[in-house]
Amino acid sequence: MDKSMNTTLKTFLVFAMIGNLFCTTAQDQSTSIMQDITFLASDELGGREAGQPGNEQARAYLTDRFESIGLEPVMDDSYEQPFTFRRRAQKEIDGVNLVGRIKGKKEATIVITAHYDHIGVINDEVYNGADDNASGTAGLLAMATYFQTNKPEHTLIFVAFDAEEKGLRGARYFVKNLPVKQSDIVLNVNMDMISRNDNNEIYACGTYHYPQFKDLLVETGEASTIDLRFGHDEPHMGNDDWTNSSDHGPFHQKQIPFVYFGVEDHPDYHQASDEVEKIDPEFIGNTVALITDFVRRVDEKYGR
Repeated sequence: MDKSMNTTLKTFLVFAMIGNLFCTTAQDQSTSIMQDITFLASDELGGREAGQPGNEQARAYLTDRFESIGLEPVMDDSYEQPFTFRRRAQKEIDGVNLVGRIKGKKEATIVITAHYDHIGVINDEVYNGADDNASGTAGLLAMATYFQTNKPEHTLIFVAFDAEEKGLRGARYFVKNLPVKQSDIVLNVNMDMISRNDNNEIYACGTYHYPQFKDLLVETGEASTIDLRFGHDEPHMGNDDWTNSSDHGPFHQKQIPFVYFGVEDHPDYHQASDEVEKIDPEFIGNTVALITDFVRRVDEKYGR
């Protein structure tokens, strides 16, 4: 069998495995993902800045999506985990994480995360944050949909974090107020900017610190059409070390293993030009399929 035939077969097998969520074409796979991104990154939400009305609109939309998927509320029969914070000399800001669960056969837990906030309006321009991070949030919803149908061995907790752009505030609060025992958490899988890359590349960051997941990631990458790369997690890399750059950072600081999926920065990062039109539907469909496949493999191997 030549390499091209082998790649085609692997791609077919991955799509067959997750057929309940991802159809046979990239356009079909990404339809619901793109619908979620289009709403979250619309001008009407005003850039989803923490504490602002557009952020609240995003939260209401995500609450409806959690309910429609059938996620179980975690926080006292509510999806909401409210918190407050103060930044510099600003007034106190209210933030809200959304936390849902798919109960597995085991107490061992995988926490899947993405932040839904962005940076709001600057100089009368709306910063819609389509890639950062409507994309990861849509990926989280797609993964929840898949695992609701394909029940996992692990308990899966899905968290849409608020106030990532204000210093990882939502993730810091969640890690300090975990809804499960820390010893039950096997892994945090975080998604932040997963929807576009000119070289068809996505990075899996974290294996420098947690090499036990490297082999599974290599297997996942070999079964995908996406070029899965490693790095951006070594201390000597300075600003190119992403270990604490997004919501996985507080997990790592508490010695909870993480794998972070994200693309390298592009010219629209934290710019008003980070719009839905710049997203590659085929790329994000394939990327979410890859991340879903990785979680499936972890679920199979690390159940206890």
